[in-house]
Amino acid sequence: MTKNLNVKKWNLFVAAIFTLTLTISATAPPPEKPRQAGGSAQKLRTIVLDAGHGGHDAGARGRQSNEKDVALSVALKLGKKIEDEMPGVQVIFTRKTDVFIPLYERPAVANKNKADLFISIHCNSADRDRRVKNSRGRYVNSVVRNPSVRGTETFVCGFNRLGSQDVAIRENASILLEDNYKENYGGFDPKDPSSMIVFQLMKNQFRRESIKLASNMQDEFVKSSRVNRGVQELSLAVLATAGMPSVLTEIGFISSPDEEEYMLSTAGQSEIVTNLFNAIKTYKTATER
Repeated sequence: MTKNLNVKKWNLFVAAIFTLTLTISATAPPPEKPRQAGGSAQKLRTIVLDAGHGGHDAGARGRQSNEKDVALSVALKLGKKIEDEMPGVQVIFTRKTDVFIPLYERPAVANKNKADLFISIHCNSADRDRRVKNSRGRYVNSVVRNPSVRGTETFVCGFNRLGSQDVAIRENASILLEDNYKENYGGFDPKDPSSMIVFQLMKNQFRRESIKLASNMQDEFVKSSRVNRGVQELSLAVLATAGMPSVLTEIGFISSPDEEEYMLSTAGQSEIVTNLFNAIKTYKTATER
């Protein structure tokens, strides 16, 4: 009898804790909503464009170009198109020249200027480095080329998935080129996959809007007959602290000779810029409806 009474008391205790948890969750203040204009629909007023890498950080390397240069060219052209064709929308660049900007400073530009969107532009790569022995028996770095992988993909800040960590680690590796990177990122080591949990725990209040924008971008790329590698969630440092919808879009594989040629051509860049512009325009229309 005493045993049954204790069991009942324990069950009541667990039920009370569960109810309290639900109550706290229900009464907790909701996440901060995007800024409103005059109490009506949100207005898209400021966009920060981030050209990936730069300066001594070349990013991925193709056979005739570096990621940093392609990303900058596309970002500048996209910014001009937005300024010319979206009256009332201000464009701010994290960089307009070949300079190195630490990753943590890039979203900080968006936060400081109260931007409505943060878009980071990159080129992908399927090549990988490996160490091999040369004729003298010494280990040297060698690049293993993988020219067959093609397509576009757009990332939002989220939890890493197994098998995708190589992309996150490659993009986050720029941290190692910064001074005092451990202090800037709370001891985060981009070479250690287990450290990704630091970014997994960061709050992203704008996940839904980020996914919408990313989906728009992929839809536009598909219209140009690009291979669609989809929208993915990764714990990328450049997105982790952005206080607005933010995406990192990989506009093509620089490791593919065909896609590198496309991304370097005037026609190719024009098409990519149009794709991104149309995606932003669609997002803007839906947001301001």
